[in-house]
Order: sequence, then structure tokens, then C-alpha cells
Amino acid sequence: MLEKVRYEGAYPTRERADEAVRLVLAGLGRQLTGDERVDLARRLPRTAARILTEQIPDPQPLTGWAFVKDLAARSGASPATTRWDTGSVFSAVAAWAGPDLITRILAQLPTGYPLLFGRAELAPAA
Repeated sequence: MLEKVRYEGAYPTRERADEAVRLVLAGLGRQLTGDERVDLARRLPRTAARILTEQIPDPQPLTGWAFVKDLAARSGASPATTRWDTGSVFSAVAAWAGPDLITRILAQLPTGYPLLFGRAELAPAA
């Protein structure tokens, strides 16, 4: 997973890619609950699954943009850098999870996450 994130995010070092993976997976672990959390952990490499499952889910999940801002505040990075990190890690997560599980995960999360996973976010017709 780390090599995919490093390649997708064009990180100069393995260590920088590892920082992004740890930050974003920990954040995702605070957002996911239920079967989707368990199923994702089963599909990820062991180290990534551990990072995800060590987190206690927040009682009130964050929107996609609030998720990025929260990660930026925790890491001290800019929102733009954190958005890049999130997209790079979520691209690798999507590859490991597969489209069906990602669809289920996105159905559980508040607005804003489809774009972070590289998908369109369609609004319901008025």
C-alpha cells in the first residue's frame, strides 16, 4: 500500500508517504463504524488495518471538508497539502477495498467524501 501511495502522491521519500498513510487512515478510522469498518480492515494490509482500527470512531462524523481541515490541524500542514495526502491515500484504499465496498463506505459517510475518493458527488434532484 505504501508504494502505491508514494507513487500516486509523488512523494519524494517513503517516510513522507508513510506519514500521509498514517494520518489519513487514522482519520478514516475515526469516521467509519460497523460492517464497513470491519470489511475495510480485512482488505487492507495488516499495518494499514491496525492504524484504521486503533481509532475510536467519533460520535458525529465529519463532512469531507471538515475531515480535511481536522487532519490539517492535527498535522500542522496546509489544507491543500492535506487534501493531496487524503486523495493519494484514498486512491490506494479504493484499490484495496474495491468499488462495492467503497460505495458502501461512501453511503455511510456525510457529504464530501466521494470527491476525496475521486468519484463524482451527485446531488439529489430538487
